[in-house]
Amino acid sequence: MSGERKFTTWEEAVVWLRNQPDQRQLVLDAFYDDPLIGAAERYFQSSEWQAVAALLAGRTGAALDVGAGRGIASYALARSGFAVTALEPDHSAIVGAAAIRELAAQTQLPIRVVEEFSERLPFADAIFDLVFARAVLHHTRDLEGACREMFRVLRPGGMLIAAREHVITKEADLPQFLAQHPLHHLYGGEHAFLLDRYTGALTAAGFSAIDTLAPLQSPINLFPYTLDTLRAAIVTKLTQKVPVAPLWRTALASRQVFVSLLSMAERFDNRPGRLYSFVCHKA
Repeated sequence: MSGERKFTTWEEAVVWLRNQPDQRQLVLDAFYDDPLIGAAERYFQSSEWQAVAALLAGRTGAALDVGAGRGIASYALARSGFAVTALEPDHSAIVGAAAIRELAAQTQLPIRVVEEFSERLPFADAIFDLVFARAVLHHTRDLEGACREMFRVLRPGGMLIAAREHVITKEADLPQFLAQHPLHHLYGGEHAFLLDRYTGALTAAGFSAIDTLAPLQSPINLFPYTLDTLRAAIVTKLTQKVPVAPLWRTALASRQVFVSLLSMAERFDNRPGRLYSFVCHKA
């Protein structure tokens, strides 16, 4: 397939992707499979969401799911006790607002849907206890404006979780990231920013504390890998280079040792588009 855009809507791109037998795992990893309720439940049970849920421990109230897509995070938030507003500008019945409404109706969960963009939130100041944005900031046309809006609608003491944001080390890395992204060629719309651009936008918006979760630090960024499946994949790759699999398995058997090695590897991780997450607090 050429590098040019093939489809005029994201719905068309996803429908095409579903019909490619060799892309089945990608469809599952992106939670684009049907029935939607099954995909949403799988996300709720995933290592990614379990890590998010740990960050949310003890929190309840009103949550805004920005760029909600099909509603998998809205579902998880509602299952976790939040009253959810799902913000999604695409009206699609497969990957947008209509899909979320159907999911809410099927599950009878407290999810309402608003069709709007994250740069202009149609809400009063300080009405949400949590803003959750999964893979949203790198899509925004106005990163700084979107961060200001998310800060504005949070109550004092509220939290923003911006999960799975693509980062590049230098602007020259962007074309390489876009070329290797598995979905960008279908419809476009992908992007990535320097790490300082994200943290600068969040700081300028007013957040008093920003915890940055590095690519290999959190299951949120590792998904669809878990620590165990990542370790297995690394053993396989090392074995291809030096064919002594039992030695590699023994060397990496300790979870503590493996986590320490990942922490060391962070210093040398310059992959274009690697994933970071940000946990931000409003004083």
